[in-house]
Amino acid sequence: MDKTLTRPAVVSRVSDLIGHTPLFELCRTETGSRLLLKLEQFNPTGTAKIRMARQMVLDAEERGALPPGGRIVESTSGNTGLGLAVIAAERGYTFTAVVDHHACADKLRGMKALGAELVYVAEEGDEELATAAREEFAEKLAAEDDTAFFTEQHNNPANAVGYHAVAHELDAALEGRVDVLVGAVGTGGGLCGTGRELRKTVPDVRIVGVEPKGSIAFGGPAHDYYQSGTGTPEGATIGLLVDFDLIDEGVKVGDVEAFATARVVARRTGLLIGGSAGGVVYEALTRVSALPPGTTMVALVNDGGEKYMDTVFDDDWMNARNLIDPAVEREVDELLTKLREN
Repeated sequence: MDKTLTRPAVVSRVSDLIGHTPLFELCRTETGSRLLLKLEQFNPTGTAKIRMARQMVLDAEERGALPPGGRIVESTSGNTGLGLAVIAAERGYTFTAVVDHHACADKLRGMKALGAELVYVAEEGDEELATAAREEFAEKLAAEDDTAFFTEQHNNPANAVGYHAVAHELDAALEGRVDVLVGAVGTGGGLCGTGRELRKTVPDVRIVGVEPKGSIAFGGPAHDYYQSGTGTPEGATIGLLVDFDLIDEGVKVGDVEAFATARVVARRTGLLIGGSAGGVVYEALTRVSALPPGTTMVALVNDGGEKYMDTVFDDDWMNARNLIDPAVEREVDELLTKLREN
């Protein structure tokens, strides 16, 4: 077996468990095209973002920007913060997470359990996504502390570098047979970092970016959305890592479709995926039947669904926000069922 595709038998740090995540064949068409999910939920903290959290800290150390025993500061909706909390604990730093109440409660609880200090920029009960306010306050906090470093995930090149290993894993596992790569676009680091590195060995791979309806990276109109950890809300600046020249196509998926897909995938396969991952899988599912015979499409699933029991998988929360549409769930269910029969 290729050792690059396996984890060490014994490790001494949680961060040693990062990477080597599995591929899951969700479905296959009659013409032999298949949709594979790169299950990043098998990383520590259940998310891809611990990859870039580690890389941002290592890069800061190498540049002398983060002194020993210093303070890491980041604006986060949860998953980046979980990763930074782990790396801070391992390497002897304190970590301050600037957050809002749009984040899933379990992500906030998780960061706190890992020793992070949570600083809120919104009052309790205010569920509005406050990306711009969070980033402004995080920058201010870091500037006031000589020992602090603002990792600034949206504009930090190390973010994208952290995902180069995803490309290497895909290339090795599929022996270069990756025809289409589909992923969420938030900071841009995950999809663009993976895609740019993958194109070094698979130059013809087509890259499709997915953001929530209401996000502005691929144009308006702007409005609120509930998919967390992805997209660029109105008032926020599109991150420098979003490479429009690299992305062949940018699309939008609504909350209703994204969450319906996550719920259907759970019921039909036993696999829990997060809400924004549901948007990525929805887009991939609607495309796979039209692909040329024998195509391999890979969808990047950035986190699992376990953190969304109080939101995406809670009927009361969903109904209160008019996010359940039985017709959409039925449509996704029928499509997935048909494709999994091939």
